[in-house]
Amino acid sequence: MEHVKETQPSVFLIARPSVDLEGARAYLESVGGESWLDLRQSEAGEINQGELLAEFAGRICYRSWEPGLNPNVTRIRTDREAYFANVLQSFHGSVLEHANYSFAFRNVSRVFTHELVRHRAGSAFSQESLRYVRLTDIGFRVAPALEPIRDQVLSLVETLEEFQRSAADSLGLDDEGMAFAVKKEITSALRRLAPIGLSTDILWTANVRTLRHVIEMRTAPGAEEELRQVFNLVAETMKTAAPNLFQDFQREEDGSWVPEWRKV
Repeated sequence: MEHVKETQPSVFLIARPSVDLEGARAYLESVGGESWLDLRQSEAGEINQGELLAEFAGRICYRSWEPGLNPNVTRIRTDREAYFANVLQSFHGSVLEHANYSFAFRNVSRVFTHELVRHRAGSAFSQESLRYVRLTDIGFRVAPALEPIRDQVLSLVETLEEFQRSAADSLGLDDEGMAFAVKKEITSALRRLAPIGLSTDILWTANVRTLRHVIEMRTAPGAEEELRQVFNLVAETMKTAAPNLFQDFQREEDGSWVPEWRKV
């Protein structure tokens, strides 16, 4: 009997917003706010597309591209960090919903994915399907709470893994001429006998407003330990990917990420 393939979760940011600058400029020319885009394009470094999109959304609400466009607006914040600090303090969270980021979570458990999909507002999910993907091996992570009985846990998973292989052989899944529809039915049935802690992959897309909410919830002390581990990585990623949109988040000594402004 082969040893269980022990795994650890990993996080990959695979997509982020991209602004069509020509389209944005064409709109701004009709409004009279080209100077805002000129300013952003003149700043040192590469344009942060997610922040640019969220700022575009915010400024369209108040026509605050430059002084004089809206007589009610007498002061225009040009500094991005200060601009977003005001957005966050004002709980103007709707503008953050335009910026979406996609994460591929590798070797997370189905315990993790069952909890993740509860955050359906502002999210999209695509998960590895065990109706089609056969369990030829079962990746597994021993949770810290089970370390005292690690050998028993791994022995149990090895037994379940061996069953998956022997059952597939007994049911002729690899026999020549086996119809795909039958393979799918058997594969689907066999997944019912796999542990919920087995490793899987899922793609999660979420807007910034949702990301802020889920990071806070799933790194809190009472959250499930695997979710705390993974969303700590998500928080670190977003602090780099969109620092101004997450400028108020701080990591506490207990590992939780806490924003200064909640319910944005």
